[in-house]
Amino acid sequence: MKKIGHFSGFDFWYVNGYWVRNNMDRQFPNYGGHRNFKFVPKHEFWIDFENGKKEAKFFIDMFLVMERAYDSGKSHKEAAEIAVKFERRERDKLKLIKKYKKIKIKEKILKKVHKRILFKKYTKNIRVWIVRGDVVRSLFDVDFNQGGHGYVYPFVPKNEIWIDDDLYKKEIPFVLIHELHERKLMIRGWHYDPVGQSIFIRSKNAGTKSAHFDAEKLEFKCRRNPKLTKNVLLKEIRENEAV
Repeated sequence: MKKIGHFSGFDFWYVNGYWVRNNMDRQFPNYGGHRNFKFVPKHEFWIDFENGKKEAKFFIDMFLVMERAYDSGKSHKEAAEIAVKFERRERDKLKLIKKYKKIKIKEKILKKVHKRILFKKYTKNIRVWIVRGDVVRSLFDVDFNQGGHGYVYPFVPKNEIWIDDDLYKKEIPFVLIHELHERKLMIRGWHYDPVGQSIFIRSKNAGTKSAHFDAEKLEFKCRRNPKLTKNVLLKEIRENEAV
């Protein structure tokens, strides 16, 4: 969509994440490079335009730190840990985050994160919230991506599902289906990912008793067949209300 700039030998681009997820890889998150997504050219780094408007600086710095770690001989795990620590330190410098971190009452913190409720007409036991994704990443987890629930993220109340406010509006139903289905299976005893696979490494058997991969399959089925979305979404809401 737009070139951000050229730094340390890499071209940084804003891309249409919605199109990438629907046409290239449904797992493309807020950003990605060639090491995780082979369709991204080796000397490019892509940032989803919707997320990048607020957080491009953090994503770019994190990527460059990680690349330097790789160049120094670090493993993927070591490089990722170094980059995450760096990103957390940079986010902690934000005045707003410094202010929020002084708040000790969880309910008051949630008010800073919550933006608006979705599907209130259909829910009683659960709450679906649009949340300030950049604040969630700065306060709780830099890897928060698109959405989540309390059975994966400990900072999310168990009766809530969070949807990132940076997500494209057209994608909200698909991501919500994923989170609802995953949450329901985990309540029923399924593990998030029992074989411990990376989100970027999927095999034919990845969905076997994996709440995450089973939810991914359902999400992608609806992305390919949008006419199914409404009925599937309402079904998943009803079943989450019942568990």
